[in-house]
Amino acid sequence: MRGSRPERRNSRSAALFEFTGERVIPDQVDRDLLNEHLARYAFAARLACGKRVLDAGCGTGYGSAELAESARAVVGADIAAEAVAYARERYRLANLYFERASCGALPHRDAAFDLVVAFEVIEHLRDWRDFLLEARRVLAPGGQFVVSTPNKRYYAESRGRVGPNPFHAHEFEFEEFCAELSAVFPIVSLFLENHVEGVVFRPVEWEDAAEVRVDGGETPPAESHFFVAVCALHSRRESRLAGGSACPTSPQASDRTFVYIPSAANVLREREAHIALLEGELRQKNAWLEAAKQELVKLDQEHRNLIGELEERNRWAEKLNQELAAGGAQIVKLQAELGAATEWAQHVDTALAAKVQELTQCVEYLHQAEKTVEERTRWAQGLDAEVEQLRGKLALLEASRWVRLGRSVGLGPDADVAPNLK
Repeated sequence: MRGSRPERRNSRSAALFEFTGERVIPDQVDRDLLNEHLARYAFAARLACGKRVLDAGCGTGYGSAELAESARAVVGADIAAEAVAYARERYRLANLYFERASCGALPHRDAAFDLVVAFEVIEHLRDWRDFLLEARRVLAPGGQFVVSTPNKRYYAESRGRVGPNPFHAHEFEFEEFCAELSAVFPIVSLFLENHVEGVVFRPVEWEDAAEVRVDGGETPPAESHFFVAVCALHSRRESRLAGGSACPTSPQASDRTFVYIPSAANVLREREAHIALLEGELRQKNAWLEAAKQELVKLDQEHRNLIGELEERNRWAEKLNQELAAGGAQIVKLQAELGAATEWAQHVDTALAAKVQELTQCVEYLHQAEKTVEERTRWAQGLDAEVEQLRGKLALLEASRWVRLGRSVGLGPDADVAPNLK
């Protein structure tokens, strides 16, 4: 299958996958950082030919796709759903499958794989010992487990300014890494991964073969960038010690140094082009910075104007507060006057009610007096009628000849002593 590249799609879902600086996303990371990760998969690809392969902690799937070029079948497993979705969308091959799974609880039967790889994964796991046991469980008797991790000592020095990596749960020094792997796997072969400078003599007619010469002697493990181990389950065979450690080793991936050259082109020219690109970006950023400065000046002027307006409004607000205070005092005074007026009105109302009651009684007395006057008027009218009758009778009496006769002889009533009826 070598030479057939997987289908890669720059889909919208892939574009939306966020680069945090920890998970490698092709086309979004520095080329040297990407090559650093691709080199490990190129190292493991030599062991994957025709095998059933598990890429534990596959991330965005670029390494699984590399292994699938020579493997019989590859399963890429990762706990992050967005990483699995990205990998499924971008890398599509008939012998390549991606699943969401935890490295501490792999959803596969015992001895399901001939090769298990886990690059830059173990340091992210709190239950990393469980992962080693899971890797051993799913590994076939003649299989191999390839695992890498950064050198804790070197990594701490390189991150001196920014501090520990918040994504790492446990980092390893060389001796601890070797001891923990040896506690689970009978055979452990250790390799040291470092960046090196190189010069390539490439024939004009390219052939898929190369000779490599490595000078400079051995690199101490403590000074190395990454540790890579090839572990196996078959019987222990003692060989020379890797890096002076006490780890039992075997040539699981041959004893020869493996060199990965991502590009045989002129690196100096590429770097010059990269520098030119960076200079262009720098000019663009300078232009952005100048525009930002001008915008800042404009914003500063607007800020000053706003401060002036704010001061003017504060003065207006202070004057308004004073007016409100004066108005409040006037309101208090008016409320006091209103209270006094209310009290006077209540007093007047009480007095008026008393007067009304008194007037009502007077009216009642008047009604009674009118009634008495009416009765006496009727009595007086009756009395006047009786007086008129008596006067009539007296007149008749005085006119009577008998009365005159009696007076002449001194008999009868004396008219002078009669009641004065007028």
